[in-house]
Amino acid sequence: MQFSLRTLLITGVILSILGCGKPEYSVKSETKAETKTTEIVSKLGVWMVAVPAGEFTMGSAEGNPDEAPPHKVSVSAFLMDKYPVTNEMYQKAQIPNPSHWQDSPKQPVERVRWRDAKLYCNERSRLEGLKPAYDEKTPEWVCDYSADGYRLPTEAEWEYAARAGTEQSYDFGTKDNLRQYAWFAENSEQKTHAVGEKRPNKWGLYDMYGNVSVWCEDVYDPNFYKTSHAADPHGPLSTGKDVKRVLRGGSWKSSADMCRATYRQGERTGNTDACFSTDYCGLRCVRKMSPEELAKLAKK
Repeated sequence: MQFSLRTLLITGVILSILGCGKPEYSVKSETKAETKTTEIVSKLGVWMVAVPAGEFTMGSAEGNPDEAPPHKVSVSAFLMDKYPVTNEMYQKAQIPNPSHWQDSPKQPVERVRWRDAKLYCNERSRLEGLKPAYDEKTPEWVCDYSADGYRLPTEAEWEYAARAGTEQSYDFGTKDNLRQYAWFAENSEQKTHAVGEKRPNKWGLYDMYGNVSVWCEDVYDPNFYKTSHAADPHGPLSTGKDVKRVLRGGSWKSSADMCRATYRQGERTGNTDACFSTDYCGLRCVRKMSPEELAKLAKK
């Protein structure tokens, strides 16, 4: 689905999101070389991209067995962080930074346990006056998808955003061009790099293919695509303590094949592991966007 927006630069425009008590956002609609995007700066100064609602074919018949079968999925509109969460962004939530690399505030946070990623989402929501998405009183911090606060993307949301309206393994074409878009095993020098140094995808999202992989909300099940819901799937139900959760996107240590938009990975959450040291595991936040909010953005 195409998301039609004017291409004039708009400055000084403030949206009061969803009424009194909600954070204010400055909105900038601009044209990049690849496509038109709408970018939003949150109250905390975090850049986000408005991802339009639409339908796409999720998965691949040519990848690993857990990527099949390809199936049609519709996704509601949402806001997604323009970059992976950085050391600087993470520390604003006053949570101890677990990262291996803290040389630069612009490097992505990594070695993040799944529950700490959810804690960051809740703290960021509180700082912006939004309703936290996660119930911290439940064992697995159950997600309230109706909340307007930040959360981890579903697997479907992540792949939809990564594909950016295309049906290819990489939205820019073939893996021959991957070096222009991602830090991965062939060019990373075995470390993370400051976010935004490579080219964005067609929807203006940076580091989707490399640098760090990011947590998704979903439980990992290699056979889930056979029974997945067609509208806003949230993944399978949890089967118990410390199940694997989905990681998406390549990282600094990934092969080109592992950077594909359809590549799936299951990872233990680290919630019960005192020595969790997965230094390629980061996060990127999303939050829901109502039709009314989307309409306001479209008019700007």
